[in-house]
Amino acid sequence: MTEIVLSKLGKVFGDFTALADMNMTIADGEFVALLGPSGCGKTTTMNMIAGMLRPSTGDILFDAKSIVNVPMARRGVGFVFQNYAIFTHLTVRENLAYGLKAAGVSAARRDRQVADMAEFLQLTALLDSPTAGLSVNILQRVAIGRSAVIQPAIFLLDEPLSNVDAAFRAVMRSELKTLQREFRQTMVYVTHDQLEAMTMADRLAVMDHGKLLQVGTPIDVYNNPVNAFVARFLGSPGMNILPARVQTEGGVRLDLGYVGASQPLSPETAAAVAGLPAVQLGFRPEQITPEADGPFAMGCVFVERIGARRIVHLEAGAITAKASFDHDTPVPDPGSVLRFSVEDADMRFFDGDGSALSPLPAREAA
Repeated sequence: MTEIVLSKLGKVFGDFTALADMNMTIADGEFVALLGPSGCGKTTTMNMIAGMLRPSTGDILFDAKSIVNVPMARRGVGFVFQNYAIFTHLTVRENLAYGLKAAGVSAARRDRQVADMAEFLQLTALLDSPTAGLSVNILQRVAIGRSAVIQPAIFLLDEPLSNVDAAFRAVMRSELKTLQREFRQTMVYVTHDQLEAMTMADRLAVMDHGKLLQVGTPIDVYNNPVNAFVARFLGSPGMNILPARVQTEGGVRLDLGYVGASQPLSPETAAAVAGLPAVQLGFRPEQITPEADGPFAMGCVFVERIGARRIVHLEAGAITAKASFDHDTPVPDPGSVLRFSVEDADMRFFDGDGSALSPLPAREAA
C-alpha cells in the first residue's frame, strides 16, 4: 500500500490552466473518487499521478518521497483506461498474463495468478478465447484484470465503466470495491458519475474548472456541500436551490416569493441566515414532506417514474424544483398544486456567489 500526497499540484497547457494548486492526501489503502464534469481536471490529475504528464507546479509524493522525476514504469502503478486498450491479437489468458510476464514472474506463478484473477472476474471459461470477438463488457473486465493481477500498490482507473451497459456497471461497482478490499490497494477512481463515486469511494474529491472544491466522505459531502455547484452535482436529482429573502418581523422566516414563506425558523437555523437580506435555500428532493397546510406551494408540471421512486417536477413562477417520493406517497397530478414543508435540519443556505453559509450538522443518512 502507498500514501499519495498532492502538494500545490498544477498543470498548464499554454494559456489554459487544467489544474490549479491542488492539495490532497490519499491514505494507504483508501478508495478515493475524483468526481466532476468533463473538463474539470480529474483525468489530468490522474495522469500526473501515473507519470503520463509532468506537473507544471507542485509535487507528488508516494510514501513521503517525491516521484515527479520517476518514470511511469517504476512507480508501481496499475492503470485502467476508459477505452480498455486490450491487445486484441492475444487471448484473454495472454492479456491477463502480459504484465506478469513483462515483470519476469515465473510461468508457474503466472499461471496461478491468472487463474485466480480469471475466477474472481468470472473469466475462466473465456481464458483461451481471442479477445477480438468479445463484447465491450468482457473487454473492460479483462482490462481491469490485466492491471489488477500484478497487484500494484496504487490502482488508477479512468472512467472504466463509462462505455459499458447499466447492468454491467452495477455488477462491476461491487466487484471493484471487493477487489480493492482484497488487495488493500490505494485506489484512485476518475468518474463523472456521482452514483459510482458515492457507492464505491471511501472519500470523494469533487472538482470543477481545474479546482478541488471539497473532499469528504460521500455522506458528508452529500449533506453538507461547500457550495451550490457541489449541492447540485451530487444527488439524483441534485439539491433544489431557491432564492429567498430573510424576514425578521415576528421571528426569522424565509420568503420564497411565489413559493410561499416558511414558518418562523428555529434559533439554530435563524442564526445561519442572521443579518443577510437574501440567501439561497437548498434542500434535497427527498426532504420535501407533502402537507395539506404546508408553508410552501408549487404547481406540478409532470411526474417521472424511475423504478421505485417518482420524481415530481414543480414550478412556481420562474422558480423550479423537484420532489422525490416512493410509490406509497400520494403525489399530485400534473396541473395541480403540491403544498409541502421542509424541516429546519434539512435546510442548507448559500450566499449570492453560491458559497455555503454556516452549514448545519449533517444527518446520519441522506
